[in-house]
Amino acid sequence: MSVSRRALLAAPGIVSLGLAALSSPFGSAARAQGATAPGAAGWPNRPVRLIVPFTPAGTTDVAARILAERLQAHLGQPFTVENRAGAGGNVGADAVAKAEPDGYTVLMQAISSGAINYTLYGGRMPYRPEDLAEVGLVVRVPNVIFVTNALPVRSLRELVAYAKANPGKLNIGSSGAGTSLHVTGELLKMEAGIEMTHVPFRGAGPMLAEVIAGRVQVAVDNLPSAIGHLREGRLRALAVTTAARTPALPDCPTTAEEGLPGVEATAWFGIQAPARTPRPIVERLGAVIDAIVKEPATRARMADLGGMMPDLTPEGGTTPAAFTAFVRAETAKWGEVVRKSGATVE
Repeated sequence: MSVSRRALLAAPGIVSLGLAALSSPFGSAARAQGATAPGAAGWPNRPVRLIVPFTPAGTTDVAARILAERLQAHLGQPFTVENRAGAGGNVGADAVAKAEPDGYTVLMQAISSGAINYTLYGGRMPYRPEDLAEVGLVVRVPNVIFVTNALPVRSLRELVAYAKANPGKLNIGSSGAGTSLHVTGELLKMEAGIEMTHVPFRGAGPMLAEVIAGRVQVAVDNLPSAIGHLREGRLRALAVTTAARTPALPDCPTTAEEGLPGVEATAWFGIQAPARTPRPIVERLGAVIDAIVKEPATRARMADLGGMMPDLTPEGGTTPAAFTAFVRAETAKWGEVVRKSGATVE
């Protein structure tokens, strides 16, 4: 992916990927825990497939499994996680877009396949935004920049100095071309004025394994999937990409603290369903997700992994309508990034 610094900086609000809260048009009754919309009374009466468009062990997968556990507790049926990776999330998302719209196949959507890829892949996209219906935003997460322990750098400033002294010798990994992790790496290279070779993987799991082994020296990942390796010393964290430090990794500075305030990025994950899924089912599932993301225990689990809850409504939750507005704004923003930068995927 080739991104010009001038092109990115020309788009207002593009370099900072922080997410703004949106107000909900729904009343409290629609958000009540377990609220059942007319016509959704018999749903679900069998297991529901929850498609994750990335490999196991990545943040999309981790967040989906936490959510699946709580959905089963609320709705009384298993939500079975099924990983379908490929094309920056497009393979799994396309499977859901073309699935039977009966409420028994839903998607754990990510920022890449849910916003970035619509413009990045252009005419090669296998589905359209209108092929999927928004149900609820589940979690937002910072990205983290880290290195293999064998690399002799202990801060982001030291990494920049090392890269400048060793041009073209470092690889930087991500979980896929077009992901927010890829773009964060591009922003890092542009802001710091350094060169590293991007190495995309089919998910966070294989990427993390290669960095731990030292075959890839630098990487960017969503904090939840990398945090265990960072806490246990298998990888060395250099900076998080949020404006403030995260309580989940309090000793890790921000990119701004390390002299690169333009490298700011926040990823997101939420539930979508096939577009023609009956609206009462979408509303019911959305109300249950809203109840789950407000649970103190769920918030604590996500926060321990570095996640931030959606907070699309004044009460700190989510609704289908609020998530729809959010996704439309993200798609427009990322479309502008891709067009102005000339970014492409091979």
